[in-house]
Amino acid sequence: MSSLAAKRLGMNRRPAGSGGGGGEAATWGHRFWRPQERPTDRNQGEMAHTCRGTINLSTAHIDTEDSCGILLTSGARSYHLKASSEVDRQQWITALELAKAKAVRVMNTHSDDSGDDDEATTPADKSELHHTLKNLSLKLDDLSTCNDLIAKHGAALQRSLTELDGLKIPSESGEKLKVVNERATLFRITSNAMINACRDFLELAEIHSRKWQRALQYEQEQRVHLEETIEQLAKQHNSLERAFHSAPGRPANPSKSFIEGSLLTPKGEDSEEDEDTEYFDAMEDSTSFITVITEAKEDSRKAEGSTGTSSVDWSSADNVLDGASLVPKGSSKVKRRVRIPNKPNYSLNLWSIMKNCIGRELSRIPMPVNFNEPLSMLQRLTEDLEYHHLLDKAVHCTSSVEQMCLVAAFSVSSYSTTVHRIAKPFNPMLGETFELDRLDDMGLRSLCEQVSHHPPSAAHYVFSKHGWSLWQEITISSKFRGKYISIMPLGAIHLEFQASGNHYVWRKSTSTVHNIIVGKLWIDQSGDIEIVNHKTNDRCQLKFLPYSYFSKEAARKVTGVVSDSQGKAHYVLSGSWDEQMECSKVMHSSPSSPSSDGKQKTVYQTLSAKLLWKKYPLPENAENMYYFSELALTLNEHEEGVAPTDSRLRPDQRLMEKGRWDEANTEKQRLEEKQRLSRRRRLEACGPGSSCSSEEEKEADAYTPLWFEKRLDPLTGEMACVYKGGYWEAKEKQDWHMCPNIF
Repeated sequence: MSSLAAKRLGMNRRPAGSGGGGGEAATWGHRFWRPQERPTDRNQGEMAHTCRGTINLSTAHIDTEDSCGILLTSGARSYHLKASSEVDRQQWITALELAKAKAVRVMNTHSDDSGDDDEATTPADKSELHHTLKNLSLKLDDLSTCNDLIAKHGAALQRSLTELDGLKIPSESGEKLKVVNERATLFRITSNAMINACRDFLELAEIHSRKWQRALQYEQEQRVHLEETIEQLAKQHNSLERAFHSAPGRPANPSKSFIEGSLLTPKGEDSEEDEDTEYFDAMEDSTSFITVITEAKEDSRKAEGSTGTSSVDWSSADNVLDGASLVPKGSSKVKRRVRIPNKPNYSLNLWSIMKNCIGRELSRIPMPVNFNEPLSMLQRLTEDLEYHHLLDKAVHCTSSVEQMCLVAAFSVSSYSTTVHRIAKPFNPMLGETFELDRLDDMGLRSLCEQVSHHPPSAAHYVFSKHGWSLWQEITISSKFRGKYISIMPLGAIHLEFQASGNHYVWRKSTSTVHNIIVGKLWIDQSGDIEIVNHKTNDRCQLKFLPYSYFSKEAARKVTGVVSDSQGKAHYVLSGSWDEQMECSKVMHSSPSSPSSDGKQKTVYQTLSAKLLWKKYPLPENAENMYYFSELALTLNEHEEGVAPTDSRLRPDQRLMEKGRWDEANTEKQRLEEKQRLSRRRRLEACGPGSSCSSEEEKEADAYTPLWFEKRLDPLTGEMACVYKGGYWEAKEKQDWHMCPNIF
């Protein structure tokens, strides 16, 4: 914005709507300027020091209120200024009008280079612009009508005068008629001049109307962009200041031979709700344990006479862990697809949709398919089973702490598919299902059902022929914070091994999508996961370290400790949630000396690490196929015999996968309207005598899942949906009469 287009005013202003003498005047500047004194004559330093506000005079409206008052209107803001006298007010108005005219000229000089921009301004400004252009067009139509009338009546008058001139009349009357004729001729000449001027104005207005509209849009977009950029810079500057202040507490020269990790922090998950503290820009807390790699024989000699140590025979107890990540993928009798149509290159500004949704639940924001990937949330939930071989391997563990290592690796592996997956999965329709019948190659059967729409909740059950079963009900809670989106899966995940009876329970961490306003979108995982074996009371504490600008740690790092029911550490876990996980057996543990801040860490002496899990490489051309993994590419593949509510049969999702996004958006609106109609019918059926106090409770009371039922979880004390059976029997018989028509 040029300095001419952003004149500074150093007068006192009153808030719009306040009376002349009532209320406290808000000081807008530190000093007054005389009308003869141009702000542009001052240097930038003085301008910044003496002024607090700016007004774009090229689009401002200047008006008078009373003898000394001036009203400036700029967009939705009104400024009431008061001069010292009526003469002073007139000088100010003259100076402001001259400055405005000069600013408009400067803006018009550069407007031709701005180009046509399809990005819309704010709805209020756009409506006001269209209203102004409409009024101008009406006025031009009026001028054109007057032009036609003047020409018509002028010609008629000339004809009448010509006829009168041909009549035989007395000489005195002839002189008067001659005078009238001369005046009519002058009127005709004047009218023709006015008609020509109106015609020229009409042509000029038509030529420049598009130029004016483009210039107004350009200035408005520049102002909005500048405001957003300044807000973004202010947030980043605040984060950098907080990080700088916390920097002295960090270790000065950490040893490269140590592998550092951290356990649960006292803040817990409630820190996610602290919107004044952006955890992903802050410095990490001091690590709470240190691991040192040692040799087995050397450590055995040290452990013989020491107290407070724990040593385990590393060579004999870990044959199951050896090569746990090297299990080959099963071969399927059915040929699965290895690619899908490439993602179309459609550009759409996410911020243009999300900027009015700050603080809202993400599932309640209507969004086009342009921000989706062609998979539903049920399919994304099933995708967690990609590294099921870790659980197949864990079945054969004789040691519960060994088994815990593999379960922990499995829980981390479920995030590996999210590192590039910034697109949003489709919200399932209420009653939508998804099955994964892969007994032949994966040895498991999986079933998901959407059991609630608000809040969105999905129930999941997996049975493996290798001797384990997994079930969960996950409710997705998501908030748009303006700069990032937080996605918080709520609900417990249960895993049970039939042979040993070991029953593990854990919860998912928080996912965050960054750079919603500006920059490249990227995703991060953060928070703490505690895995508990409710049979043996073994525990694993996992810490997902959020990304920090100033952290010395590798990005996406995960650390953890596996301990038994007595609290004795057996394994230390380390790795990253997008690549691999390793475990190291603890041979010796001892407290370290207190640090300068008084905190004490535990030092674990461990054997060399063993690989638990390593991510499969992505398929060829994955960057053009939504970064889908090999399993994800097969999830939406058409299969015969599935339930009519299966996600594979969802029409908008199928159209999007084929690249027909416009048709997919139309179909998505149809499905959403159909679901809203079904919801209204259910709520109406929930009579006034019902005990439901809210719409969510009414909906939950009115809707009953088809394949799952609510039960009290004895381990967590929460109500959760668990599989009640019947789906695979119905599939075998191909009897789907009970399924609702949701598509």
